[in-house]
Order: sequence, then C-alpha cells, then structure tokens
Amino acid sequence: MASTELDLPVASRAAPVRWRLPGTGRRLVSPLALLVLWQLASSTGLLPERLLAAPSVVAATALDLVSSGTLPEALAVSLGRVAAGFSLGALAGVGLALVAGLSRLGEYAVDPPMQMLRALPLFGLIPLFILWFGIGETPKVTLLALGVAFPLYLNTFAGIRGVDAKLAEVAEVLRLSRGELIRHVVLPGALPQVLVGLRQSLGVGWLVLIVAEQVNADSGLGYMINDAREFLRTDVIVVGLLVYCALGLVTDGLVRLLERRALAWRRGLLG
Repeated sequence: MASTELDLPVASRAAPVRWRLPGTGRRLVSPLALLVLWQLASSTGLLPERLLAAPSVVAATALDLVSSGTLPEALAVSLGRVAAGFSLGALAGVGLALVAGLSRLGEYAVDPPMQMLRALPLFGLIPLFILWFGIGETPKVTLLALGVAFPLYLNTFAGIRGVDAKLAEVAEVLRLSRGELIRHVVLPGALPQVLVGLRQSLGVGWLVLIVAEQVNADSGLGYMINDAREFLRTDVIVVGLLVYCALGLVTDGLVRLLERRALAWRRGLLG
C-alpha cells in the first residue's frame, strides 16, 4: 500500500522547520558557558574566593561601586587619559606616516627613528618618563601616546605605499594638484589599512593604560585595581578588569562600524 506522504504533490509537502540562533546569539554561547562553569566552580569550592571571586559576588560588588560613585569617577579619569593620549598619538602617528609615505626624503628622515623607537620596550620607559615629567599625568599620557602612535604609523605608512600606482597616473592625466591627489587618491586608498591601525592602536592604548595607571596614580581604574590588590579584594580587581574589557570591545566595535560604513564599496571573501 502506497504511503499517503508519497501520494502528495512535492509542493504540498511541509518543509522541516529548522530553528537557528542568530549570529550574535551563537557568539554568546561560549562566554555564557564559561560564566556558568565559573559560578559552579566557586559555589562548590573548587575555586576559592581568595583566588577569584564568584560572578555573583563580582556583580554585587560592581553595583556597590556604581552606587557609591567610585567606579564612575575612576572611569571618567581613565577615559580622560585615554582621550588625551590617543589624540596626541594618533596625530603624531598619522602625521609622520604622511611625511614618510609621500616622499622618499620624508621616509629617510622619519622612518629610521620610528623603527628604532618601536623596538624599545614601551614599559621600560616608565622610570625615564618619571624622571623627565614627574609623577603627574604627563608620563601616563605620554606613554599612551607612544603606544598608540606606532601601530597607526606602520599601518598608515603601509597603506599609503600600497596605493595602486595606476591611480596616481590617472590623477596625473586629470591634472590633479598635490593636495587633490592626497585627498582623492592617496587617503581613500590607504583608508582600509589606516582603520586596521586604528583598531590595533585602541587595543594597545587600553593595555598601556592598565600599566600606566598603576604607577604613582591616585585615581582611575588602574589605581582602583592596585588599591584592591593591597586589601586582597579579588572582586574589585575583576570588576576593574571587566570594565577594561568592555571599554576595549566598545571602542573596537565603533571602529568596525565606521569601517563598514566607510568601506561599504569593498566586498570581502564572505561578502
């Protein structure tokens, strides 16, 4: 006896419904699983609180720090330092890359010192900066500026030198001036590499801030973490580190959004 399903037309057969998590949901599965394991390990005593506080304790501590104003105040100080250091570093990195990338003379004058400075251990400069600038905000901002400048310089320089020479020939045929060539050909052509450097610089900037704020600081997220270390407050330390992570993810997401909008014309391997 023939099956009823086989007698039905192909078009009338109901297709199986497959439910799938959206892309964002799939990316959250592994972090949530790690969070659950962390909580279970803390609740069962496998992970002592003196080594790492439980997520529930960390969340309660974060609420206390926010309600008391300690965390917002520290966050405001850290953001101010990052803004100042990043502005100086970005201006220096992109400006020097333009000088080195647009002429051979500029390359010979700028690139060797930049490569030499890039090879120096960044955190090894802290004692020297303290001797030069004291223990105030200047050494912290200067350290941030250096950390930001090098990735931006390298990527911007590479982006400028990677612009197709045929585009320059077209600009010459169109009789574009030097400024128009830079504005309409060089900068748009180098923009993808510049945005990569921007993402790297922001990542380096947050890493440098963690160290800079624990050296003779009396405010900021790093100071809050260092002060918590003295009192063995692992919950406060974890809160500070999570704030650093969140700031890094937010700034990276903003640059990626800018990248999608500015480079909408470019279609990659995955579309």
